[in-house]
Amino acid sequence: VPVDGSHWLSMREVVDMLQQKGHEVVVLAPEASMHIKPSKNFVMKMYSGPVTQEELEKDFKTFIHTSLEEGPFLERFLKMYKGMKRFADLAVGGCEHLLQN
Repeated sequence: VPVDGSHWLSMREVVDMLQQKGHEVVVLAPEASMHIKPSKNFVMKMYSGPVTQEELEKDFKTFIHTSLEEGPFLERFLKMYKGMKRFADLAVGGCEHLLQN
């Protein structure tokens, strides 16, 4: 299952190359996604997940804002850790939701 963000951007190149070599590629993606969009190079199947597009975008903006904040290193580190844990939890939750569907 491709994960959104840099993982998908790397995977997208592989998907495009497979299509160019004559393979039919099916991409299974959550409805809430930042980068995974339909393309002529693959068949896209969507599934509902535990998070909405609005929640995903809000979490991403909060993470970016937190990464640019100034302040004590330990405080910033803990905020970034919490943000990264939130995204990891979303990814795991999305996979669990897919497998239970």
